[in-house]
This record gives sequence, C-alpha cells and structure tokens, in this order.
Amino acid sequence: HRVQSEQNFVLSDGKNGNKHCGSPPSLSSSLRLSVSQVMLVGDSGVGKTCLLVRFKDGAFLAGSFISTVGIDFRNKVMSIDAVKVKLQIWDTAGQERFRSVTHAYYRDANALLLLYDVTNKASFDNIRAWLTEIHEYAQQDVVVMLLGNKADSTHDRVVKREEGEKLAKEFGVPFMETSAKSGLNVELAFTAVAKELKHRTMKEPDEPKFQLKEYVDKEMRTAGCCRS
Repeated sequence: HRVQSEQNFVLSDGKNGNKHCGSPPSLSSSLRLSVSQVMLVGDSGVGKTCLLVRFKDGAFLAGSFISTVGIDFRNKVMSIDAVKVKLQIWDTAGQERFRSVTHAYYRDANALLLLYDVTNKASFDNIRAWLTEIHEYAQQDVVVMLLGNKADSTHDRVVKREEGEKLAKEFGVPFMETSAKSGLNVELAFTAVAKELKHRTMKEPDEPKFQLKEYVDKEMRTAGCCRS
C-alpha cells in the first residue's frame, strides 16, 4: 500500500487500500475521542515498518527489505485504563530524499517513536540529528521515546544498551530496546505512549500527572525480573 511518487503524494491506510491525497486528516476534532497520531522516525532500515506490523498484526515481516516510500499509516484501537484509545500510526521513509515530506507531518504528530538499529552504529549516531529535526519541526510538547530496535540480534550488536540509556537521559526522553522479530517491548512502547496521550486528552482536574518515564522504567524493571 505504498504506491506513490515523490511529486504526487498519496497515503494508504495500510488496511483496505483507501488512498488519501495531500495532508493527513485533522486531529483537532477527534482528540476528544482520544485519537492520536504517532509517528515512527529514524534512519532507513532500522525496522520501523516491522515494528508497526508486529504491533498492529502481531506478526514479523520477514523476507526482503523494501524501503517505505513517503508515508504509510495504520490504525489500531487500544484499551487504556478502560478507555478506548485510537492510535493513527504513521510509518515514515528514512531516506534523505523523503525528508522534506516527513517534515510536513511532524507538526501534526502527538508522539514520535525514534528508532535506531542496535546492529548499525550509524543509525545510532544519527539520533542527535533526528532529535534536532524533531525540535525544529514538531510540536513543543510532542511525546518522544527512543527505541533501540533489533535487540534480538545479540551477535551483531554494536550499540550497547547503556549507550542508548545514556543518550536518552541526556535528552530527557524515555528509552527501551525493542525487537520486532521477537516482539520484545513492542506492545509496551505503544502502550506507554498511548497512556501518556490518553492522560493528556482526558485527564481529570484532580488526577495526578502521568509520568511516562517513570512508568517505562517501572515496567522495564518488572519485565527484567520476569525474564531472569
């Protein structure tokens, strides 16, 4: 569902083949229904599409690697604290030639999942450039989470978990390692973001502020105990 040219920009909902030309649907009228836009960003080949497919369909997209062209999106409804939260997840092209297209979508994103590949040092080194870009084009209060993907590739790993944790701490963003292949932390990453967005749009006056980083750290500690 990614048939398009750079000149004639076409969007596919990734489900029934419906195409949408031009800008993404406005979220202003739907935020009351807890509908939020989440963008997957990062270098080409870090596993953004595989992460999305794992989350949406519970499957691993094996086989030949095909780069996303422009923007592709899928919807998923989650139940967060007994509230239905609809995530419209945008999968972006990582190649430089599509970067101007991606820029146009930053401003509408409520959350950004920024991925690097733990087996590709360059993709990690480029995270600073991506964060600079996010700061320049995205909303000031956009939710950002850093994900070190392909954590299942233990033999090919070149970026240590501690390096990802250190970078995330420097920029004050939550961090976790994920694997689209094994499913490690994929559900947790989207659930954490959905919880944050749900609290932002439907928070009661006397309800305490949701602490995204603390939630992620707690869940990671719990998962670590269970795996050991």
